[in-house]
Amino acid sequence: MNAPAAIALGCSAGGVDALKAVLGGLDAALRQTILVCCHSSSDTVDLLCEVLGRVSPLPVVEAKERHVVRAGAVHLAPSGYHLLVEGDLHFALSVDPRVNHARPSIDVMFTSAAEVWQNALIGVVLTGGNADGAKGLRRIRELGGTAIVQSPDDAEAPTMPRAALEIAGTDYCVALNDIAPLLNRLCLV
Repeated sequence: MNAPAAIALGCSAGGVDALKAVLGGLDAALRQTILVCCHSSSDTVDLLCEVLGRVSPLPVVEAKERHVVRAGAVHLAPSGYHLLVEGDLHFALSVDPRVNHARPSIDVMFTSAAEVWQNALIGVVLTGGNADGAKGLRRIRELGGTAIVQSPDDAEAPTMPRAALEIAGTDYCVALNDIAPLLNRLCLV
């Protein structure tokens, strides 16, 4: 099995603590591109980049229009924009209507990433209070990618993981503290 090229993570309610647990447990040797969509009421993601940057062994940056997708870095979807990945591995930002009451939308980011990386993508759905991410995770699986869902019993807000399991199914349903070791194992092959 070849190592995946990218990981896409989505979360909502309780997501900051979940992201800290996952990103903080990643191996510094990971060379995958990591995309993160976290529903937030903040106007910027600067503070979230700073908070996650304190625990992540990989650099954490805000994704910006037409910037190159970097391997070995964590890219956060900016507030108020859908995050898309283009075929030439540049980011595109969209102000299209909200999806699942959210912009950025996890479904939009997952679907865009799935079209680019197909079977070389891992999608991860963490804690959250709505169904965003479930349809995008289904698309990841349809294109041969791998799906990981936080166990709903372990999630601060179980609605998002439950929706992902019902709509997309999963390859792995694990507790939060088992997600980073699983990603390390899948990516460092």
